[in-house]
Amino acid sequence: MLSADGKVRYAVVAGGWISQGAFMPGVEQTGNSVMTALVTADPAKADKLAERYQLKSYHYNHFSELLGSGEIDAVYVATPNHLHRQFVVPALEAGIHVLLEKPMATSEEDCQAIRAAAERSGARLMIAYRLHCEPGTLEMIERARSGEFGDLRLFTSIFTQMIKPENHRMQHGYWAGPVPDMGTYPINAVRNLFGLEPIEVYAVGSHTPGRNIATPDVVTVVLRFPDERHAQFTLSYSAAATDRFQLVGTKGEIEASPCYGFGEGTAINYRATLEGEVKEHTHPIVDQFSSETAYFSDCILNDRAPEPDGEEGWLDVRILAAVERALETGQPQSLEPMTRSKRATRDQVRQFPLAEVPEFINTTDPAT
Repeated sequence: MLSADGKVRYAVVAGGWISQGAFMPGVEQTGNSVMTALVTADPAKADKLAERYQLKSYHYNHFSELLGSGEIDAVYVATPNHLHRQFVVPALEAGIHVLLEKPMATSEEDCQAIRAAAERSGARLMIAYRLHCEPGTLEMIERARSGEFGDLRLFTSIFTQMIKPENHRMQHGYWAGPVPDMGTYPINAVRNLFGLEPIEVYAVGSHTPGRNIATPDVVTVVLRFPDERHAQFTLSYSAAATDRFQLVGTKGEIEASPCYGFGEGTAINYRATLEGEVKEHTHPIVDQFSSETAYFSDCILNDRAPEPDGEEGWLDVRILAAVERALETGQPQSLEPMTRSKRATRDQVRQFPLAEVPEFINTTDPAT
């Protein structure tokens, strides 16, 4: 049962920064989505966010009550990564559609359990790859795969930011650290630009001197693809913020910076070089969270499978897991050859202006 005006009704699970600062502000302007509930363990957030958006609030312990309430059609899940399976599987089994923040989970086993739950129930599952609905990104993917730049050979990327050591992501090991948090972006980008899945993973990590961090905070990864295509990217939690990539083919190249971010001042533009001629391609700044929500709601309303589904999420997580093994062993990790059943296409683009972001409601536990 949809809302009275035919919109998909969402519950937001976890009221942390990504929910408050990105997802929640943009829902209203989609035209096909509405928030009706909030799930959080924090009473202050429950009261203030519920009042701000006119929502009914539930504690994590009462999640099953919400699933059976008839008040929602879908959930947006933005809990810490290790809790994804705990909330997503029951929602899917209850027939509730799920928009799940990336990375999909912290193990391949959890990914497959989530995929199986979606298959059993028929509820729609979409992994929140917001760039799969962003115009500049999809234009680059389409042009790269068209053969316009020749045989694609090389991809290189850097993605860095300065994170305070006391941040929870710095103190809870590999699956809370830079590779799952940031590495998902270059991994997903090159998989979609090449239109291929890697067959081997190399990785080296280090700790920045003087930084009290429980996981390597600087990591370089090399991916080997079929036909000896190579991708390399470096991540850091201990450097000035930047994000960029370069894709090189036999006829030309694409350079993009910024390429993974969102929000005020961030448009995904790029420079294309073909036969020595350089051309800048610009795109508007869009609300990427409104876009992905509108796209997912379109899929729900039209009974259509979303493109960034559980398979897409798992294919990234299997690479993240291989990076972890490579860091632990110092040895390259082979991956079973795979073929993705679908890829991002330009018809997924949705464009909305940036929504106004209200003041963040801060508490002692930002993840809830």
